[in-house]
Amino acid sequence: MTSPNSDKALPDVALTSRSSHSTTLDWVGMSGIALPLVIKDINEPEQRIDAKVQTYVNLNNPQVKGIHMSRLYLLLMKYAENEVVTVAGLREFLSHLLDSHHDISDCTSLKIDFDYLIKKSALKSQFSGWKDYPVSINGFLDNGKVVIELSVKVPYSSTCPCSAALARQLIQEQFSKDFNGRADISVDEVEGWLRSEKGTFATPHSQRSTAHVVVRLDESVEQFPISEVVDVIEDALQTPVQTAVKREDEQEFARLNGHNLMFVEDAARRVKNALNQQASYLDFWLRVEHYESLHAHDAVSITTKGIEGGFEPHLHR
Repeated sequence: MTSPNSDKALPDVALTSRSSHSTTLDWVGMSGIALPLVIKDINEPEQRIDAKVQTYVNLNNPQVKGIHMSRLYLLLMKYAENEVVTVAGLREFLSHLLDSHHDISDCTSLKIDFDYLIKKSALKSQFSGWKDYPVSINGFLDNGKVVIELSVKVPYSSTCPCSAALARQLIQEQFSKDFNGRADISVDEVEGWLRSEKGTFATPHSQRSTAHVVVRLDESVEQFPISEVVDVIEDALQTPVQTAVKREDEQEFARLNGHNLMFVEDAARRVKNALNQQASYLDFWLRVEHYESLHAHDAVSITTKGIEGGFEPHLHR
């Protein structure tokens, strides 16, 4: 038995109705779309990710009431089921999104947010563990030009040079007090004193920190350099946070922090210098943040590659 309305087309208000206010809109679309995807990193095997996606088109016809959101959603479902996410594939997919609204739009955007897992070896021991890095992929297609950006947040440890100097001064003062007037101190006595609590003063300004970088990729890039960006940042800073840790790893971590003392400005300059040497990064935006252990506020440094027409130094991105 058929429905009495089965031979009638369902109404499309977005298509048949006119807007009550004749104006264009910059972006219309959806956010918070849950989507399982498979992504290919330039140096890692394919990895399945649980992503949150947002996608938009502009509305450049002031008379049209709305866009067809179902078209965007169904294209995303097909993309997730049939494609591996690569830079080259994303460039093509952006054109499909725009084609779905070619009569009312001339630009589109897509953002994919997810955590990317990379297995990292311990500093000294034979163990290893997984680290997750928050990643965002941003794609834009505007008047035939495609821009692909990769955003990665990398945690690391930072120790303030000033605090380290203050701690060293306390050690020196305590040593002078304990051995005052003695001219015949043996090596064994000094070593024993250094191993004791008398020779221990904590560095009061040592904390977990984050380098958040957004890189704009060259057109020649075909696969996402997530692990490459992580390595560039961690190699520049030398104090990455750890996963599996035995005592020898913790001691090595202490050594690395002590040999890489840095203010937030030092960290930003280290990373900026390293990013500037990557030819496939057309431009970048960098925010370095130290989550202060001494203060109730955080220390922040923001910088860009600084090319003409590149990123603006936004405080929040």
